[in-house]
Amino acid sequence: QIKKRYIALLSGKPEAPTSGFIRLPLIPDYDNRPLQTVDYEQGKPAVTRYELLSDLPPVRIAFYPETGRTHQLRVHAAHKDGLNNPILGDPLYGQPAERLHLHAERLEFRHPITNKILRITADCPF
Repeated sequence: QIKKRYIALLSGKPEAPTSGFIRLPLIPDYDNRPLQTVDYEQGKPAVTRYELLSDLPPVRIAFYPETGRTHQLRVHAAHKDGLNNPILGDPLYGQPAERLHLHAERLEFRHPITNKILRITADCPF
């Protein structure tokens, strides 16, 4: 029941719609750890909702993961069946840079004791 919002800069402009869902099942790439790979037969479900925030370079996008697989956002951005544009600075699925341009901007959940909604935010530094 945790809601998350990530902000990322992409290496290029996706040809995908300006918002939507990416559904690519993921599995560890056993020959190339720590990489993950898309596997339509054995992969575990991985779903990401996305929204293009700016298509001017560098392209800014918001990711809302609905599942929590390892490297999910990074693979969904880079894979040809996803956005086909790696996150800037991604040394595993794109090109290394001074940093990975992926930031956890918001986390929201219900407190288990008080039952109040807690929202934690951190302004994006890029």
